[in-house]
Amino acid sequence: MLGAALGIWILSALVCEGTADHHGHHDSGDQDTAADSSLSSVISANKEFAFQLYKKLSAHADNQGKNIFFSPRSVSVALAALSAGARGETQKQLHSGLGFNNSQLTQTDVDRAFHTLLERSNQMSPEDTSEGTAVFMDQRFKPYAEFLDVLKQSYFAEGFNVDFTQTTDSANTINKYASDKTHGKIEKLVESLDPNTVMFLMSYIYFKGKWATPFEPELTKQDMFHVHENKKVQVQMMNMEDSFDTYYDVPINTSVLHLPFNSSYSMLLLLPDDMATLENALCPGHITKWLKWMKSRRYYISVPKFSIKSSYSLNDMLIQMGMTDMFGDRADLTGISEGQKLAVSEVAHQATLDVDEAGATATAATSIHITLTSFQYIPVMKFNRPFMVVITDRNTGDYLFMGKIMNPVAE
Repeated sequence: MLGAALGIWILSALVCEGTADHHGHHDSGDQDTAADSSLSSVISANKEFAFQLYKKLSAHADNQGKNIFFSPRSVSVALAALSAGARGETQKQLHSGLGFNNSQLTQTDVDRAFHTLLERSNQMSPEDTSEGTAVFMDQRFKPYAEFLDVLKQSYFAEGFNVDFTQTTDSANTINKYASDKTHGKIEKLVESLDPNTVMFLMSYIYFKGKWATPFEPELTKQDMFHVHENKKVQVQMMNMEDSFDTYYDVPINTSVLHLPFNSSYSMLLLLPDDMATLENALCPGHITKWLKWMKSRRYYISVPKFSIKSSYSLNDMLIQMGMTDMFGDRADLTGISEGQKLAVSEVAHQATLDVDEAGATATAATSIHITLTSFQYIPVMKFNRPFMVVITDRNTGDYLFMGKIMNPVAE
């Protein structure tokens, strides 16, 4: 039996209600070459981890035929923060699973890289974008000051003392914090807590983007979305004719549409002829190629308005990715505290996504109407069947969110 439980919860909210402009910042020249190399290595690892985790989520029996939406960035942040308190084989497994198995990449390098990423993200208005962590500790639990300092300095953590034996009160405290950080989008992060919990580590990300070119609300019309050959659903389609950056990837028969936000972030919509072919082949190199070789031309597009929520337990997926010891008696989390045998009880993730005319923050199904004007053919890219979405930072190349929309009106 384990004496104490450590809960790790990851929440993400993608929202698009507002209209405030914000602009990304790009640091340059103020870091030495070694730090730049470490940051580049961590971003590269984050990208690979994003697709590995996506494929695990997509293949899981519980998710067959369902929408998938999550923040790989937020999961990486939480597990990297945990690795700061892990030692021995447990830390090696975390680093390997996250892709940090470069022998030159130390925990300090990882911590500094995430500090840089989070700092850049938080340079935007907090009403639009905020990212960080929080740690809730039982009043009787005494973690090392050094561990808490790393969380605060590198992972922008806030710390709180709670009494986990008062399971309802402590859950309410955590849920209120989660709701505040996601502007009410995630109101109930935890249903109940194990009274043996001594520490609860949370990663959150809130992103609200405004389209660089917003849709006109009066052009939104009811249309059909083909979930599969035997099922169609009605959706509210937003329509626009404009110049868009696009790419058609012939080997995987996938059309790619680039929709920039009024910031350093962009949404990529991927419309495959066959979803399984796309999912099996997709890797970070595809996105790098698309962004480099996209061409601008005039299109008529239609993107559905929708809101989705997702909730996952990631234990099984992370174990499959080699992060096994942290969940059992072999867990070595002695960098967090001494005296108590710690293990991770659950790694969970929640995410929300809203897309409307003003902005979006994650996905867009695009059903496009065909228009002919004065003998000029306006091509069509019709997102009226299942598609994938990726939200990426054009400055760093890191992926904040990704998923697939199988049914834009499904709960």
